Amino acid sequence: MDSQPLQYRLEAFEGPLDLLLTLISKNKIDIYDIPIAELIEQYLEQIKVMQENQLDIESEFLTMASRLVYIKSVMLLPKYEEEVEELKKELTGQLIEYAICRQIAKKFSEIYDYDSFYREESPVEYDLTYNRIHPSEDIAKAYVSAVGRGKRKLPPPESAFSVIVARKFVSVSSRIIHVMRKLWKGRRIEYQELFDACEEKSELVATFLATLELVKGKRVRVDGDGDHAIVYMIDNKENKNV
Repeated sequence: MDSQPLQYRLEAFEGPLDLLLTLISKNKIDIYDIPIAELIEQYLEQIKVMQENQLDIESEFLTMASRLVYIKSVMLLPKYEEEVEELKKELTGQLIEYAICRQIAKKFSEIYDYDSFYREESPVEYDLTYNRIHPSEDIAKAYVSAVGRGKRKLPPPESAFSVIVARKFVSVSSRIIHVMRKLWKGRRIEYQELFDACEEKSELVATFLATLELVKGKRVRVDGDGDHAIVYMIDNKENKNV
């Protein structure tokens, strides 16, 4: 291949790949063996012409320019021959893909013609009669499914709330009275005895909270740790001293 300088100027182009393909085509360069050193000079010269004509240069053109400069600089380093081949192969692949897209776009532009006449579609009468035959079992299943969807919109039955409504409500104040009766007249009991008569979780929780309220109000004292701690009422004289 003769090393002749590139002699082509492009005034309008759609992108950096379009510019590179045009330069390659006009100068009969093998797309599989692109002379980067020569091509980059023409590419940078074209950008300079655009700047002189005060045209807006998109960032993608400058990105391509820096990419070509990088490939050229790597070519000067013998240690990076494999990297150069990979970079050139990647650029060649993008150019080939773009060339194919440009060819397809050209064919579509030739097919589309503003002078062509297109007739509007004619009205068609459709037969909306349902002619398919289904087994009776399928029809029954479809009916049951449709009825089920309708039932889902109804309010839930009372039985759905039975678990919530049926639970016994236990107030903390009622358990305070229960604890005070246990400790009446100076009785001392173990902590676990406060919960002996509790049958449900709500009673256990209310009794525990009642005990905390009495301890907080300095009416009851708990000495010791665990279930065997001693619980007893605080004497009024002790309250005054405290």
